[in-house]
Amino acid sequence: MKLTPQTLRAMEVARVRRDNAKPINALDFFHDGSMLVTSSDDESIRLYNCMEGKLQKLVYSRKYGACHVRFTHHQLSIICASRNLSNDHSLRYLSLHDNQFLRYFHGHTAPVTALEMSPKEDLFVSASRDSSVRLWDLRQEAALGVLSVPNHSPPAVSFDPEGLIFATAMSDQTTRAVRLYDMRSYAKGPFTTFRLSGPPVAFHHLSFSNDGKTILLPSTSDAIDLIDAFDGNQLATYRGHSNAGGLMLEASFTPDGQFVLSGSDDGTVHVWHAATGREVAVMQGHANAATSVRWSPTHMLAASACTGSLLCLWIPRLGGAGA
Repeated sequence: MKLTPQTLRAMEVARVRRDNAKPINALDFFHDGSMLVTSSDDESIRLYNCMEGKLQKLVYSRKYGACHVRFTHHQLSIICASRNLSNDHSLRYLSLHDNQFLRYFHGHTAPVTALEMSPKEDLFVSASRDSSVRLWDLRQEAALGVLSVPNHSPPAVSFDPEGLIFATAMSDQTTRAVRLYDMRSYAKGPFTTFRLSGPPVAFHHLSFSNDGKTILLPSTSDAIDLIDAFDGNQLATYRGHSNAGGLMLEASFTPDGQFVLSGSDDGTVHVWHAATGREVAVMQGHANAATSVRWSPTHMLAASACTGSLLCLWIPRLGGAGA
């Protein structure tokens, strides 16, 4: 089934999971779309079979808590950040097969605010309130590199689809900026910096489209920006959702890059045409703020999580795509 505005308007909640006692703080699809992983403020990490909509694995991280969960390149191995300990901000590499920590990554001295896995290699990048961005290798405990970002809000971080570039987005009192780093020479600093217009905001997430041509920039404001990944020009702004409280609402692309999704503090999920910024659908499913929304990389399936601790799985209504 092809993604069209009609298909998106036909999306409905096929399965509601009420497994968590507290809000889900992150979710991630495995690259083949077979699995979905979530981390929650209730100290749990849950693995779901996407084909069946069933919980496949539950593990707890009682001592450290868990947030910013991300799959590695194995569907039973994840990385996540600590949440509970005020003096331990290590990242952790966890096997969901036997609930064993495979490695600890020490270095951050304040809470981690962003964590992303390279799409091609066993590398990942993290950002923290300690004013640093760190590049890591799953095979060693010490960071490969540390970038200092003083006098800015904690940056958002991400890799491009080929894993050749990583990007940061951050804001200070006067400037918003996106910086691009070459993985082969990141220690030399960014090879490109885009200065963006607008008042200061906090960026908590950024993502490249699958063709690497555009960058999506959700923030604590009620507007989501799309910029050109080559020259930084603003291509579109998405509005219509509500974010009156300055929440960290995640936005994401559909796999074909045609549409953009974001949650809203009223519990709705909004969908826009990526190129034009025109809103094409509003999906009703949550009673609380929908903070995380992602589309499966391979299937006609979306997942969303809210501050009310619900996980919703969305598919097109039977016969609704042609309506």
